[in-house]
Amino acid sequence: MSLHRTELGESGPRVVFCHGLFGQGRNWTQAAKALSADHRVLLLDMPNHGRSPWTETFDFIELADLVAGELGDEPVALVGHSMGGKIAMCLALRHPELVERLVVVDIAPAAYDSGREFVGYIETMRALDLGSLENRGQAEAALEEAVPNRVVRGFLLQNLRRTDDGWHWQVNLDLLGDHMAELVGWPGDRLGDATYDGPVLWVGGARSDYISDDYAAEMDRRFPRNRRVLVKEAGHWVHSEQPEVFLEVLRRFLP
Repeated sequence: MSLHRTELGESGPRVVFCHGLFGQGRNWTQAAKALSADHRVLLLDMPNHGRSPWTETFDFIELADLVAGELGDEPVALVGHSMGGKIAMCLALRHPELVERLVVVDIAPAAYDSGREFVGYIETMRALDLGSLENRGQAEAALEEAVPNRVVRGFLLQNLRRTDDGWHWQVNLDLLGDHMAELVGWPGDRLGDATYDGPVLWVGGARSDYISDDYAAEMDRRFPRNRRVLVKEAGHWVHSEQPEVFLEVLRRFLP
């Protein structure tokens, strides 16, 4: 399986971005363009998202191995947000020789209690009658009641594509909806005692509860050389809510 990729920059250290649930590699374009003057940047569409192929199962370890296959032999700075952060952590633990340093954005190596919010989004997207859809405006209107936040609604609708045979979702809604337990989980028992000894930066949103003291012990055990930064006035989507601050924090950590 080959993942869809976008590359920017011609020289400097390599930086690879892994997006979160419902996202695409292009979500990182702003940061990638800013870094491309002195870095070689790779934006990947994760499996089951964007223009990348779909898988038959959802398994963080398998997804991490698929992403590892895209990196080549030169160690990279790996950046992952949310779902992409869990993929990035698994990759660093399984293939430490491929990761020069790791940035994890607003997610911990932990299983969360519920994916209720994400389940609601998937159910809403699944319920949209694509056959009767004439334009994107109709789709936005249909989602408005269930997803009142305009920014979130626009984020979800970036997955809607029109081809010769009509409208369709690029994201694999059926797989993700059926495997929400795995999506909000963490395969810690299958990772054994693996640790990653390279430098790790956690960037969390001060308004988010995805990184808390409850997870600190596992963060320290798996990634002993970590430090943590909380970005003010930011929630779970730190890099889109506070892009300038996020970029500055990232620049200070990257080679």
